[in-house]
Amino acid sequence: MRAAFFDLDKTVIAKASMAAFGGPLYRGGLINRRLIARALVSQIIYLHLGASEQKLARMRESILTLTKGWDQEQIREIVRETLEETVEPIIYAEALDLIEAHRSAGDKVYLVSASPEEIVEPLAEHLGVDGCIASRTVVDQDGRYAGEMEFYSYGPFKAEAIRALAEREGLDLDESSAYSDSYTDLPMLEAVGHPVVVNPDRVLAKAAREREWEVLQFTKPVRLRDRMGAPSLTITATAAGLTAAASLGALMAWRLSRRSHL
Repeated sequence: MRAAFFDLDKTVIAKASMAAFGGPLYRGGLINRRLIARALVSQIIYLHLGASEQKLARMRESILTLTKGWDQEQIREIVRETLEETVEPIIYAEALDLIEAHRSAGDKVYLVSASPEEIVEPLAEHLGVDGCIASRTVVDQDGRYAGEMEFYSYGPFKAEAIRALAEREGLDLDESSAYSDSYTDLPMLEAVGHPVVVNPDRVLAKAAREREWEVLQFTKPVRLRDRMGAPSLTITATAAGLTAAASLGALMAWRLSRRSHL
């Protein structure tokens, strides 16, 4: 069984997912305007300069400090209630095409992200993929964040989680694909037989050239409802939409099948 593993930020969606939910968290009374401004600055730096290990480590510690004491179920509720308005407008059409192509080819599809599971799991369900790998924080007996990380889905830990998932699910990683924008995901890309670089930062772009990896540019955010005529991939589209999707899926499936035999 083959699989496709998609990084989230700048690969499936056009923004950092944590920053994207700044508005809903503010409306929920969990953060203030100053923290939203800081998140926006971090977003700009991330989009234009990429994410170094030092930046991500500082971001992780800041998030743990910020979220300590938050109620986990409240966060899940906020994310689920605001998912469509927050994330749908920034999903890349090209990523949706690839996800659908892999599904049409019979592949399992997973999101793999350093973002918290409270964000990644609902998005995975919304996209109709098979599952996700995401960061998990320690939760105390009252269901509140304890300010510690249980599992950080980052760098080599992503690759370890992918290998563990492959062993549980019987996935053939040599025949599988992975998609990411950041050089910190080199271990994830190296874990599969078909690594694909998407909107790469400078270090990953250089590594891709050296290794002759495929490089894609995603530039077209689109709402799922605009593509499918419905708010979720799980709802039936119009006949015309299905015909177009089937044609594209067949073309992409042929491309993936052809590449797997090179």
